[in-house]
Amino acid sequence: MICRKQESLLPPDLLQVLLKPISAAGTALARLDERISRSEVGSGWIERSHFADACASLWIDGELVHLEDLVLHDASHDIRTPTHELTIARDVMRTRRRIAAQPSGWALSPDGLRSLRRHNVVAGQAWPVASLGDGAAESEDAVAQADAAGEGEREDSDDASVLDAELAAIDAVLARSDAVLKEAVAPKGRSRDRDPLAYDLDWDEDARLEEWQTVLRQAENLPPVLQAIVALDTWNTLDVLQHAPWLGRHLAASILRQAGITSGAHLTAINLGLKTIPVDRRRHRSREVRLLAIADGLIAAAEIGLKEHDRLALARKMMARKLQGRRTSSKLPELVDLVMATPLVHAGTVTKTLGVTPQAARRIVGELGLREMTGRGRFRAWGVL
Repeated sequence: MICRKQESLLPPDLLQVLLKPISAAGTALARLDERISRSEVGSGWIERSHFADACASLWIDGELVHLEDLVLHDASHDIRTPTHELTIARDVMRTRRRIAAQPSGWALSPDGLRSLRRHNVVAGQAWPVASLGDGAAESEDAVAQADAAGEGEREDSDDASVLDAELAAIDAVLARSDAVLKEAVAPKGRSRDRDPLAYDLDWDEDARLEEWQTVLRQAENLPPVLQAIVALDTWNTLDVLQHAPWLGRHLAASILRQAGITSGAHLTAINLGLKTIPVDRRRHRSREVRLLAIADGLIAAAEIGLKEHDRLALARKMMARKLQGRRTSSKLPELVDLVMATPLVHAGTVTKTLGVTPQAARRIVGELGLREMTGRGRFRAWGVL
C-alpha cells in the first residue's frame, strides 16, 4: 500500500516503471558490498574508490582531473602549481572520506549538514579583508596597535627592533586571518558581503535546503535505493548549493549507507556510475528519464566496482607469486601491501614507508613489476596493471 505522500511524490505509473531498475540496482550494490567486506583487498579498493569517484565527480561537472595528479596533490607532492579544479577534487575526496569515517546517519543529520556546508564555505571561498565589515575594522585596529607597540619598543631598544617588527607583522597576519575565518563561517543571517561576480545574491541556499529536506522526509517510506534516486534528482533540480553540486551525490550515497545497502566505510561511487550515462539522459526534461538514468548509474557503479575488485584481487595473486623464495628481510611484502592500499605510489612514499633509500625504492619497484602511470622521467608514480 502506497501512502498519499508517496503518491504525490511519485505517481503510481512512474513507480511501476522504476520498480525493476531499483531492484536490480539494490541487488548489484548489495553483491558488491558483500564482496568488498570479505575481501583481502577491500581496504585498498575503498581507498581507490575515493580517488576515482572524486575525479569522476569533476568530470560530471565538466572538468578534467587526472588520477595521478590528485594522488600526488593529496600526498603534498605536486609537480606543478595545483589548479582550481584539482583543489576542488581534493575537497570532494576529503569530504567523501570524512563522511565514510563518521557513523552512517551523520551526513544527513542537522549537525552533519551544517558541518559539511561550513567546510564548503571555508574551503571554497576566499573572502577579501576589505569586505568583512566589522571584522575587517577589528583586524585593522589590531594591526595599528601592533604597529604602534612595535614603534614604541623600537624607541626603547635598538637591539630588539628587528624582532619587534617581525612579531608585529605576525600579530597583524593572525588578526587578519582570525577576522576572515570568523566572517567566513558566520551564519547567513549575519552581515556578509558576497562578490556578485561569483555569487547570485538572490540564491537562498537555506530555503532550497529546507525544500530538499522536505522531499527527503516525504520519501522516507520508499525503498532505500529509490530514496537515494529521488533525493539526488531533487538536489540537482533545486541546485541547493551554488558552488557544491557534488555534495548531493555524497548525500545520496549516505542514504544507501544509512539504509544498510552498503556497510562500514564503503560509500557507493555514484559519480563513477553516472559518468557512463549520457549527459542528455542525466539532464533530460522528463523526470522519468532522469530517474531511470540515475538508477542505471547505480547499476553501472556496482558493475565497475566488481570489475575493479576482481582486477585488484588478480593483481595481488600475481604479485604474491614473486614473493616466493625471498629472504625474510625482503621489503617486497611491505611494498605489495603499500601498492594495494593506494592507487599510486611514488619514490618518496616508498622510501618513507619502507625505510629504504631512493635507489633501493626504485629497484624493488622494478622487481615487483609495477607499471609507471605518469609517463614522466621525473616525479614518477607506479601502480598495479
